[in-house]
Amino acid sequence: MKIVNVLLPLSLLLLSGCVVGPDYQSPNAALPAKFSAGGEATADDVTLKPWWEAFRDKKLNSLVAQGLGENLDVQQSIERIIEARANVIVAAAGGLPDISASGSGSVAGQDGSYPRNTSGNDHSETKTIGAGGDASWLIDLFGQYRRAKESANASLDAAYADVNVARLAYLSDLTSSYIEARYNQEAYALQQKSLASRRETLKLTNDIKAAGAASSLDVVQAEGLVNSTLSELPGYQTGFNQAANHIATLLGLPATSVTASLRNGSSQPSPRYNTKIGIPADLVRNRPDIRKAERLLAAATASIGVAEAQLYPSLSLSGSIDGSRIVASAASGGLSSWSFGPSLSLPIFNGGRLKANVDIAKSGAQQQYLAWKQTVLNGVEEVENALVALRNNYQTVAALRKVVDSYEEALSLARESYKGGATSLLDVLDAERSLATSRIALASGIRNLANNYVSLNVAIGGGAGIEAVGQ
Repeated sequence: MKIVNVLLPLSLLLLSGCVVGPDYQSPNAALPAKFSAGGEATADDVTLKPWWEAFRDKKLNSLVAQGLGENLDVQQSIERIIEARANVIVAAAGGLPDISASGSGSVAGQDGSYPRNTSGNDHSETKTIGAGGDASWLIDLFGQYRRAKESANASLDAAYADVNVARLAYLSDLTSSYIEARYNQEAYALQQKSLASRRETLKLTNDIKAAGAASSLDVVQAEGLVNSTLSELPGYQTGFNQAANHIATLLGLPATSVTASLRNGSSQPSPRYNTKIGIPADLVRNRPDIRKAERLLAAATASIGVAEAQLYPSLSLSGSIDGSRIVASAASGGLSSWSFGPSLSLPIFNGGRLKANVDIAKSGAQQQYLAWKQTVLNGVEEVENALVALRNNYQTVAALRKVVDSYEEALSLARESYKGGATSLLDVLDAERSLATSRIALASGIRNLANNYVSLNVAIGGGAGIEAVGQ
């Protein structure tokens, strides 16, 4: 009997060390050694680099800092961390003993004159006080709760990564909206400049007509170009206000809250230095969406063990103790009872439900692996696309600056020739159209350059780990 008393706890201890289900191993993806337009050197921790400061725009820097603590998507993702932490506690609690206690008390009596008792009292009273306790412990023979806790911890890691996903999305959205707002302001100012030039041409045409050297058709054509320019101005105002309203929303403020502060125009944001992109393998470490997908894969893998553990017997130890004391007018006494023992549950027939749960868990893990792989490949594609676009944008902007210079000179020459009667008004109007178009094209090219710079830094996970001050 003594041997049994010793071997039973030891056997339970050995069985409790058994954990079913696959042990998680980090996945690998076949990635190229370098990006097509990059080098072979790895990058530093880009998640802590404030790449938007390359625009050297104080207003943009202040908006970014403000929104890091106020953006509602980021705040929601932080709340999900709190939820995930609680789920870890819930998962771990299943493998621990469950103890509860209870207590009760009551008073019963009887009043009246009939029937009379022998003592002559008309009142009798009985007091009952009871207390008890229950304890149960499901022995984790096959690691069901250990796998559940492992899954919950991996989900908690995914929640932390999700905060950085939300933060990176905020940085991308805010900077892109700011770039759009400044583009519309620049385009509006350029069209105002074109409007002044075209009004000058209209005045010149009227003067020449008064001198008898121009026709009414010339005047009407010049007026048409003025009105065409006027019709384009409201669209840029609309674009600016919509971008400003979206910035306010990203900061957790009502629309129009930041419009006034942005009306004092600033030059279009343009990056002042290049980005060190590293190699494709760095994305697995730096991109929060890839880290999140990997942690969800770990959680799904642990869930297989949870499902497989339910295929095997479960052993639980339970006990209870109850005691009560009764105090009556004539006598008093107590009563207590207790019980303790193990119970074994064997899954014999369940219609294939438990086996199906294992298949569901395995399929879920495979789906999550494919999602992780797709996220990695998407990340590589985004970096490659942004690299090509950014490189070409630099060339485009440089060429457009020369185009603007050429058309400015062409307009000056055409106007002088028109004054001297050497050319027609159409030459002047064409030169003005070409100049206005090239100016807007340059502003659009600078906008594309800035947006692709943002896309490249977001694609490598830049700035995702930067938290709000005081967070």
